[in-house]
Amino acid sequence: MEQPALMAEPSGRRTLRARLTVPVLAFGGTLMAVMQTVVVPLLPDLPRLTGASAGTVSWMVTATLLAGAVLTPVLGRAGDMYGKKRVLMLALALMTAGSVICALSSDIGVLIAARALSGAASAVVPLSISILRDELPPERRGGAVALMSSTVGIGAALGLPAAALVIQYANWHVMFWVTAVLGALGVSMVWWTVRESPVREPGRFDVLGALGLAAGLICLLLGVSQGGQWGWGSPRILALFAGAVVVLALWWWQQLRAERPLVDLRLVSRPKVGLSHVAALFTGFAFYANSLVTAQLVQAPKATGYGLGLSIVGTGLVLLPGGFIMLLFSPVSARISASRGPRITLALGALIIACGYAVRIADSRDLWMIMVGAAVVGTGTTLAYSALPTLILHAVPASQTASANGVNVLMRTIGQATSSAAVAAVLVHHTSLVGAVPVPTLHGYLMAFTMAGAVALAASATALTIPGEAGRRGTRRARSRTRGARDEALEGA
Repeated sequence: MEQPALMAEPSGRRTLRARLTVPVLAFGGTLMAVMQTVVVPLLPDLPRLTGASAGTVSWMVTATLLAGAVLTPVLGRAGDMYGKKRVLMLALALMTAGSVICALSSDIGVLIAARALSGAASAVVPLSISILRDELPPERRGGAVALMSSTVGIGAALGLPAAALVIQYANWHVMFWVTAVLGALGVSMVWWTVRESPVREPGRFDVLGALGLAAGLICLLLGVSQGGQWGWGSPRILALFAGAVVVLALWWWQQLRAERPLVDLRLVSRPKVGLSHVAALFTGFAFYANSLVTAQLVQAPKATGYGLGLSIVGTGLVLLPGGFIMLLFSPVSARISASRGPRITLALGALIIACGYAVRIADSRDLWMIMVGAAVVGTGTTLAYSALPTLILHAVPASQTASANGVNVLMRTIGQATSSAAVAAVLVHHTSLVGAVPVPTLHGYLMAFTMAGAVALAASATALTIPGEAGRRGTRRARSRTRGARDEALEGA
């Protein structure tokens, strides 16, 4: 065990490592989000650079999404069983290996496989949140978890302009060398700084459950992500959705009968946990539409009458303030959760997301209004994403926090994939010709904003149905009565 070795170290070194735990884990979460984003500026040029078709190149995004969705709950469960620090380092190492392979190859098949390998990094945030629960005192835990959750937006906002600048002024392989170096640094920092949590849930790993979940999610997310290209009524898409229903139904049956299931479905069926997952699905949908639609809208040619004709770098700079807002508002989220409870924070955050989309509907022509609307959505996302893991931490045993948060992140991923497909379907059906090229109309973008805003309202309503913190309020009242009785006793003495 690592704990005795750490206890033998000088107290100054232990104190330094304890202070660095939160920043190092936040760095890992930010790096994960950057890794998911950096390939986006490359997509228009990759067909020329690799000799592959645009449809094939899109798999560099799809492969990461699929791998992340499958590996996040699996690695979360492995972390609960075998050690969260150990599995966290494995996830970061796989991400780093994927970057190295991308830096060394121009073959599209190898690139897609490497991007799938990098999808393991999706487990970084739930594993880190679980470590924070085990290692931090309660008074520091809320702020640290809020910051960790915000790294998803911070990294995404930083990754796009940074990658665009590297691609513009250097060979595109350099971008992957940079992320590989950062990944290696992240692994080293976690190894040196983070203490291995002693909280474990022993047992045999549910291999059959992992394979069943992987097969069902691949069918589901592949159908959702490729429905627009292959046709929603095509035999392939219908077969994928049918396969997802059958496989996931069998997986559910197997999980209820397994002695040590990959996902404790009885725990998931509790309203506090299950409704939190539903809210995560809706929030992921609403959040993702902001980045997706904003990036396309500001890059639309000026000839459309609404587009700004911005470059990839300019687009990244438009989205950049949202990342800083998420960083600034994460402590605010923690304070609201501490005083009002995380479900109120989640409901408020989702409501603010809806208000952000209302701003976008009111004016999506002026750059400053676009940035204001995107910033409001970012503010709401900070509150919502920070509250979700806190809800899970309050609802599940300490030995299952990594796997439960992994499922919560999975639901966000499914929401994002569904959002991508839904936005694409709306924009495809609302196009006009600009110079013989079909371009989405402003009405199509406004429809996408309306859809995302409605889903955000659904997330807010779902959050309000989550059972409240009655147990915590009761505990606080009991402590208050105890203090009162103690004071009376002292006065009587």
